[in-house]
Amino acid sequence: MKRFRIAGIILLFSLVSTQSFAWGQLGHYLIGLMAQRQMKESTVKRVEKIIYPMSIARSGTWMDEIRSDSTFNYATTWHYLTSKNGEYDPAHQEKGGDAYEAIQRLKNELKAGGLTPQQEAEKLKMLIHMVEDIHQPLHVGTGEDRGGNDVKIEFFGNPTNLHALWDSGMIERQGMSYSEIANELYRRITPELQRHYQSASMQDWLKEAVSLRPMVYDLPENKRISYSYMYQYYHVAEERMVAASVRLAQILEEIYG
Repeated sequence: MKRFRIAGIILLFSLVSTQSFAWGQLGHYLIGLMAQRQMKESTVKRVEKIIYPMSIARSGTWMDEIRSDSTFNYATTWHYLTSKNGEYDPAHQEKGGDAYEAIQRLKNELKAGGLTPQQEAEKLKMLIHMVEDIHQPLHVGTGEDRGGNDVKIEFFGNPTNLHALWDSGMIERQGMSYSEIANELYRRITPELQRHYQSASMQDWLKEAVSLRPMVYDLPENKRISYSYMYQYYHVAEERMVAASVRLAQILEEIYG
């Protein structure tokens, strides 16, 4: 009986671990690490004092981890939003809220202050997560396929879906740690690139995501993804993670710098 219980737990863990969370652990970790490297040391210390014992990199996964805690059910729909053509229309969003609205609101609440230590820590970790999330192209969804979750594919022979492919599949396929990937991508961040990303509004973020849809959905008829798709489009995921890191650093400096 104990053997069956253990097997059941392992099966449950495997099912949970394959659910689509934006960027997956590697993506969130490396975006946070790159953002931290772009921040003033004093700002990093202030932020990490609030979210202690987590680092900025580690805190990016917290909002996914609390999905199993009903206390935070109010934030279930804050991981994504719907945009048909790059616009933000509240009428197209979930009743419980969305990433676009929540990012702006939490940012203002953190800047205003007056929060308890627990409130500030939770809101800050949510803000970090959502800024990272919204740069995964499929978290700005069409409203028709649950951000690619309904698009079933095979990735190197393994069944998955388009959303999971962009969350983690292509990143994990690199066979590198989050710090190794972060080191490689960080080399590309120049002052000119930072200024380019920093000058964009949140409305521009949505337009960027929508502009990438032709590439994201450029799937073979048999839906079997392997080297060709990776070669053509993994660079898009890299660019999105770099952009997220620059903008996360910018927002945290604005609040705590």
